[in-house]
Amino acid sequence: MHTLKIENLTVEVENRKILDNFFLTINSGEIHVIMGPNGTGKSTLSKVIMGDNHYKVLAGQIFFDDKLINDLTVDERARLGIFLGMQMPLEIDGVTNADFLRAALHAKEGDNFKLYNFIKKMDKTVENLKMDKNMIHRGINKGFSGGERKKNEILQMYMLEPNTLILDEIDSGLDVDSLKIVGEKVMDYYNEFKPAILLITHYQRLLDYIKPNYVHIMKNGHIIKSGDFNLVQIIEQNGYDFF
Repeated sequence: MHTLKIENLTVEVENRKILDNFFLTINSGEIHVIMGPNGTGKSTLSKVIMGDNHYKVLAGQIFFDDKLINDLTVDERARLGIFLGMQMPLEIDGVTNADFLRAALHAKEGDNFKLYNFIKKMDKTVENLKMDKNMIHRGINKGFSGGERKKNEILQMYMLEPNTLILDEIDSGLDVDSLKIVGEKVMDYYNEFKPAILLITHYQRLLDYIKPNYVHIMKNGHIIKSGDFNLVQIIEQNGYDFF
């Protein structure tokens, strides 16, 4: 059982306040969805949880399993089991997907790392995601389409087996078929490992596959309304101004 708890979080970037008195608690086995208009701080939240030092925390705490992680580096947070699937994954030339994943998994497993098991699992996951097998031997996201980059994030998730997932608009750039694959694979992962999931999205279409326990509406840097899936229907019918 793992718990990610955010209390009274206030954050600014370039002297502009983005998050304001933000509270949220997510436990293992829970899927939380955050929706809201553009510019309200959703992506900022994901990056601050992960430790992006471009953002200045003015107040508040982030706890993981009752441990304060405000001052931990990105890699230290990742070692705790926190994973960020990015809205715009970076392109890194000169480092192949396979090399990157092997190094990351070796760092996690240490002496328990087995190359044969790694290759077998990677090949199976690439096949399940319907990715081109040659992609694992290319530079990270080098020449990848938007959809291919998102599938690559899900590949990383499966290989690293994190206990806490932050998926920032994992549906953007996906065609209908890729959306179905990504959505179903996230749910398959949830059903197998029961992680805590924080899902950030604009669209109900992703929620046809990933079924949330809680839906939060975010505006002006904090949550203004929480509820169950019925909130999504209200948003679709009335927009965010309804709240």
